[in-house]
Amino acid sequence: MAYVITDECIACGACMADCPVEAISEGEKYVIDPEKCIDCGACAEACPVDAPKQA
Repeated sequence: MAYVITDECIACGACMADCPVEAISEGEKYVIDPEKCIDCGACAEACPVDAPKQA
């Protein structure tokens, strides 16, 4: 299952910098492409507000 970024996102960019497959893109809040996500959890570990969650 891919990760998703919840509304807690503060758009700090920490998750995007740590994603090994560049599945995260910037927008009003950050978004994870489920086709690219390898479910590694790097985004969740990097996030200061626990916004990335497993879908």
